[in-house]
Amino acid sequence: MILLQVADFSWAQWHAHPSIILGLLAFGGAYLLGVGPLRQRYRLGPPVEGWRVSVFLLGVLVLMVALLSPIHDLGERFLFSFHMLQHMLLMLVFPPLALIGTPPWLLKPFLRNPTVRQAVSFVTRPVAAFLIFNTVLVFWHVPGLYDLALRERNIHILEHVTFIGAAVLMWWPVLSPMHELPRAPYIGQMAYLFMVPTVSAILGAFITFSESVWYDWYAEAPRIWEISAKTDQEIGGLLMWVPGGVVFMASLIIVFLVWAGKSESDDSAIGAAQADGAVLTGHGAANVQGTGPGDQSQSELRSRTTGEAYQ
Repeated sequence: MILLQVADFSWAQWHAHPSIILGLLAFGGAYLLGVGPLRQRYRLGPPVEGWRVSVFLLGVLVLMVALLSPIHDLGERFLFSFHMLQHMLLMLVFPPLALIGTPPWLLKPFLRNPTVRQAVSFVTRPVAAFLIFNTVLVFWHVPGLYDLALRERNIHILEHVTFIGAAVLMWWPVLSPMHELPRAPYIGQMAYLFMVPTVSAILGAFITFSESVWYDWYAEAPRIWEISAKTDQEIGGLLMWVPGGVVFMASLIIVFLVWAGKSESDDSAIGAAQADGAVLTGHGAANVQGTGPGDQSQSELRSRTTGEAYQ
């Protein structure tokens, strides 16, 4: 096979898709409107910390890079590996930033309906979130569906929307911003983060070690940088398998450190409370002992002595 260099690609070429630009502006604008004028007008909650707003807007920037930068062009037209990189940005980078950047009170108006609240409570629990995320992930990597998404723009948009939505649910048990839809306990979070990447790791391993190219779209795509379709697929599978696993392992370590630090703080607080209790108990005993006849006689003697000194 002769590998051809593609001439119509440039790292400086960003694609201004109107629908994506309008969607990003609406998404970021709705957030800023909610934490700004609407919060003040309807007294939705306390002011939002500057760092939280910055984290959320960083997430919007990640969406922009994933959907408008040359990463999108490379993934959609030439390389499976870059398409995989794009999906990692959509599922492993944007959702944590969005959840961390969301103040606890911002989503409460959407949960006023009991039916909606009950449904959302169910899908954000660890087992449901695990199943939804991995089902969506495997579904869209079935070769026929993957190729269809690349050939049909509307299907491709649907794929990305479901990826993002499933990923937000997946991260919710670890990063929930709301007490109404709480995070899992720390032990549960660590077990969850250990289990979540198992499906993507298995899928990534199958893609990496496959002897054939899974997706016709990339088998037929023009070659770029002298990367064969088979090598490209191996790189993409490794991206899903290794860096994806590293993200979850790093998250697990962070949760463990937070849990360990909180446990140490709780132990210190309990020790301090016990010490304070002992001191108060000692004072109480001393006060009780001070009411005996002997103590009363000593008090009277000190009073008479003091009076005679002043006389």
